Amino acid sequence: MPTPKKFSVGLVQMALGTDPDKNLRKAALKIEEAADAGAHIVCLPELFLSQYFCQVEDAALFDLAEPIPGPTTKVIEKLAKKLKIVIIAPLFERRAPGIYHNSAAIIDSNGQMVGLYRKMHIPDDPSYYEKFYFTPGDLGFQAFDTRVGRISTMICWDQWYPEGARLSAMQGASILFYPTAIGWHPLEKKQHGEAQRDAWQTVQRGHAIANGIYVAAVNRIGLEKPNKTSAGIEFWGSSFIADPQGVLLSEGSIEKEEILMADVDLVHLEDIRRNWPFLRDRRIDAYEGMTHRFLDAVPPNNE
Repeated sequence: MPTPKKFSVGLVQMALGTDPDKNLRKAALKIEEAADAGAHIVCLPELFLSQYFCQVEDAALFDLAEPIPGPTTKVIEKLAKKLKIVIIAPLFERRAPGIYHNSAAIIDSNGQMVGLYRKMHIPDDPSYYEKFYFTPGDLGFQAFDTRVGRISTMICWDQWYPEGARLSAMQGASILFYPTAIGWHPLEKKQHGEAQRDAWQTVQRGHAIANGIYVAAVNRIGLEKPNKTSAGIEFWGSSFIADPQGVLLSEGSIEKEEILMADVDLVHLEDIRRNWPFLRDRRIDAYEGMTHRFLDAVPPNNE
């Protein structure tokens, strides 16, 4: 089947409860809603089967993980085949005893899993204790062939790193998906909240511009508290789809469940790259230092 020149993206911005089965049923209904609205590819939020459990370190929560392929991918595969759409399903992957990943399964419109991404950058911040749960990804930054063409997905903390976006774009992806679980610590929202959310959107729109590519970020909503004494995290929604100029094609609210829709237009993508040829003008002969943690020595002045 030839790659379409235009396809529609659907993002499912939703609140999530404590029951994985209920979350899966709810997500399935939202996916059907997006398909009915014309979506050819649908992306769910990060770790959509549960509330964001990484607010605390608790070994019992490893029981939330499941293998990939596994029971949830089986449900999503049937749904993708029924609706004839591509679905990105972010899951807590149990790879082996003691080895767990924050992952995303890419299910094509024929019901076959065509790719698996494992989150590469793992944060360890107050209420985001992901290093306790997740082994860093070992599959690299990838592009996956689907019915709608080549796409790429990363996950949440990956969205702050330009290297991953660049490598995915260099493999021919037309759109980068960032399923996400990000929000405010309620006690610091008043002072820092606006700047935090603006930085989050700005850096991702920058990836779209720098790489001449579409970017789609999908977040959850709602206040989630791991226990009665915790202030919790207020997830800020604000899911969005940006075009290769960084123009916002669709943007979600802070607090409502909704389906965001926008088109990926490959003719528009090529037109932007012809006029903003950032990939053409890269100095690939001068980037050797990018694989170092930090360049401690100041390079000599050769002038």
